[in-house]
Amino acid sequence: MTAQQAAERVTTVVIGAGHAGLAASYFLRARSVDHVVLERGEVANSWRRERWDSLRLLTPNWQSRLPGLRYEGPDPDGYMTVAEVTEFIERFAAVSGAPVRTGTNVTSVRADGDGYRVTTSGGEISCRAVVIASGACNQPTVPPLAAGVPASVEQLTTFDYRDPAKLPEGGVLVVGASATGVQLAAELQRSGRPVTLSVGEHVRLPRLYRGRDVLWWMDAAGVWDQRYDQVDDLTRARRLPSPQLVGTPERATLDLNALTSMGVELVGRWAAVRDGRALFSGGLRNVFSLADLKLARLLSSFDDWAQATGRDADVGPPEHFPATRVPGSTRLQLDLGSGEIRSVVWATGYRPDYGWLDVPVVDAKGQLQHVGGVVDRPGLYALGLPVLRRRKSTFIYGIEDDAREVVDHLAQYLGAGRPDAP
Repeated sequence: MTAQQAAERVTTVVIGAGHAGLAASYFLRARSVDHVVLERGEVANSWRRERWDSLRLLTPNWQSRLPGLRYEGPDPDGYMTVAEVTEFIERFAAVSGAPVRTGTNVTSVRADGDGYRVTTSGGEISCRAVVIASGACNQPTVPPLAAGVPASVEQLTTFDYRDPAKLPEGGVLVVGASATGVQLAAELQRSGRPVTLSVGEHVRLPRLYRGRDVLWWMDAAGVWDQRYDQVDDLTRARRLPSPQLVGTPERATLDLNALTSMGVELVGRWAAVRDGRALFSGGLRNVFSLADLKLARLLSSFDDWAQATGRDADVGPPEHFPATRVPGSTRLQLDLGSGEIRSVVWATGYRPDYGWLDVPVVDAKGQLQHVGGVVDRPGLYALGLPVLRRRKSTFIYGIEDDAREVVDHLAQYLGAGRPDAP
């Protein structure tokens, strides 16, 4: 018997046992589709291994839900810790009866007849369909200029960072001002280290607006439910940085004004390294103004929604937030060899890893080519990517609708050969 003949046969293979892969399994099971979920590590592996210690979800607990499972604890307005998120996803895997194989690394997926052959550390599987749910944050994105940073300065990505104690004493340059960057800048500043934050394009949000969590507004007003085929510039929407939010018991706002008040120094986007000196772009005023303008427009849309739906009486009065303060003077360069900066933390985003995907469906920028999670090859699907089918796609509570619709399409493909449009 040849290796080709000896391959295990399963109708559908799901790659990844995070919340997206498990949601796919839930709906595959509901449709009686034979499948297996392959996980390189453990269930919720990225939450266990690739997050810093103090991280909490950005979404409030009442918004934490998966198919057939929702938060039922005593603090609906709180934010789950890493350990709590891990336990929540583990519980979902258990109650849904997902057929997960942990410690199974996928090394290749390639076309094979009218289906696919999946090569893993545990052998080969022949299948009709594959759901890629391995996530959008497999590898940290670090710009090429990092190569010019002097060896005396320690460099870390957000995958390496755990807590301030792991960094050398002295100044820290945090690069990136999205949710991750502002959270780490605040934590490091509180630890007593002088922090400089390099700021580029960002999305400013208050934690609370008119007495409600800002994500309540996004949900209630229908912003998060906007479909991918209703978004004007889908490519840009999928690349937007995460909003400047933090989940804390105090439900505090963590924007650039808050960081400035803490003593964090703001500089522009890190543009180059020359002779051991970091060079920063000017124009912070314009960057701040654009973020402030977008915030004002969003909050105004919330006000219009509340008035149009008769919800004004249920929430507090409209609020105005002060403009982001522009520093009196902004450094345009920093000598990385002077000893002022002892470490650099790259909070510059993430990218997926499709090195194992031997099917020509990844573009020149490393992004999967798909329409609403239906990949550009019959029987190949994706879940858990930004704005996959809705603006809420990457949130835990946003996966249910996406997974249901993607699995519906998959089931039609298996049964009819030509499913409806995505």
